[in-house]
Amino acid sequence: MKLSICLCFFSFFLSLLISGHLGNVEGSGHRRRDEKKAPTALFVFGDSYADTGNLPKAVASSWKQPYGITFPGKPSGRFTDGRLFTDFLAKLLGLKSPIPFKWIKYAMHRLQYGMNFAYGGTGVFDTLVAAPNMTTQIDILEKLIKDSVYTKKDLESSLFLVSVAGNDYAYYIATGGTFAGLPAFSGRLMDQLVADLKRIRGLGAKRIAVTSLPPLGCLPRSTAEFSFKQCNGSANLGASYHNSLLQNAVAELNKETKASSYVVLDLYTSFYDILQKKQGTKKFSSPLKPCCQGVNSSFFCGDVDEKGVAMYKVCRDPTSAFFWDTVHPTQAGWNAVYTSLRSTLEHIISH
Repeated sequence: MKLSICLCFFSFFLSLLISGHLGNVEGSGHRRRDEKKAPTALFVFGDSYADTGNLPKAVASSWKQPYGITFPGKPSGRFTDGRLFTDFLAKLLGLKSPIPFKWIKYAMHRLQYGMNFAYGGTGVFDTLVAAPNMTTQIDILEKLIKDSVYTKKDLESSLFLVSVAGNDYAYYIATGGTFAGLPAFSGRLMDQLVADLKRIRGLGAKRIAVTSLPPLGCLPRSTAEFSFKQCNGSANLGASYHNSLLQNAVAELNKETKASSYVVLDLYTSFYDILQKKQGTKKFSSPLKPCCQGVNSSFFCGDVDEKGVAMYKVCRDPTSAFFWDTVHPTQAGWNAVYTSLRSTLEHIISH
């Protein structure tokens, strides 16, 4: 199934909310000398906000032009024009970006930097994309440990990034989920996510960063009907509800462990403040409008017709846009998000 189809259902989820029914940076490879406790590797789980190339080329738009035009100059499996948050985080740690699990046999020399298990379109539960969900992604890591690729000591000195959940809501709506049943679904989703986070810690992880949902009402899929001029408050309330559950769950987890092993990376506030031009030195022109979009509502960024003709258009300067396509930020957008979260990240890696 094309990932664009998954994104279409993601749009469907947003539309119901609206109606009221509801990133590689090649580091030097040297450790940061001023951070003796800094993580020695980065392990990543989640969806397209973190995937650096795990989805098959045959099904993912991230392997099609014009994705990757800023970096590395061609499609690299990232759902953006260049680097992702994952890449900027790896550089902060003084690491090369962890390799996608799919490419493990081609990059054995990179295992020391960790690994990326994220698959675009996936969720905590199964979704419309036939790829490993969160539980299965952890299964993969567990097998690597059993095969002695990584040790518990390796995990104890690493940072874990978890970026997941948006696609679960898209799948819930696409398969007949109702507004009335949403709180119960959100509860089940959070219960499973908590179980996953506990499992990661049980493998040896001591530092786990999990992202909140971004303001869904500010994604171009949601702002298109407003000519990309304003966010939709109803959709943002849906994301805020999930995020409140997440904050409470993480607080309880830290009480149970009697340590600050888990930290929420607040994508919601970061995205919103940047889009509202409340923070950061980078000011994006028309921040709610995507740089790359289909020529009409029937097409997505990266789509071509039966003759191979591009059915999308790309802005002249991707650095001037926060969003790359209708869901994902540009490299410049991710860099702005990373910059806004840097103090939180530095606190995590130094403790």
